Amino acid sequence: MSLNLIKLCVGCDTVEELSSWRREHAAREPDWRLRTRQTPKRAAELTDGGSLYRVFKGLILCRQAILAVETVGEGQAARCEIVLDPEIVRVTPTPRRAFQGWRYLSPLDAPKDLSSAGDMESAPPTLVARLREIGAW
Repeated sequence: MSLNLIKLCVGCDTVEELSSWRREHAAREPDWRLRTRQTPKRAAELTDGGSLYRVFKGLILCRQAILAVETVGEGQAARCEIVLDPEIVRVTPTPRRAFQGWRYLSPLDAPKDLSSAGDMESAPPTLVARLREIGAW
């Protein structure tokens, strides 16, 4: 069974800013790599169809498929690099409180892709989040 990660997106306030940042850095780094200190112990489950969900200003707004989890270096200098699919998939905006680092996210708790959410795809993320909070969507 696949497993997902969730992480705050620091330095970008919107999915568009994240896409723009990636376009600027794509020439230097052909693979999109997320670097973290700790290697997930459940890496095999992450690469078996898992995704990285990103939180922007308290809302989960998008995800990227996890292609590989690699440990770089040894001992105290060891770090983790998570190779991500360059395609950013928008998801149903879902509130999420701030946290440090990354967390596992079960498939049952993961928001659905917006392409399956119907007409709300073009609605502002804050409106969608508020509608979900009050149970109207």
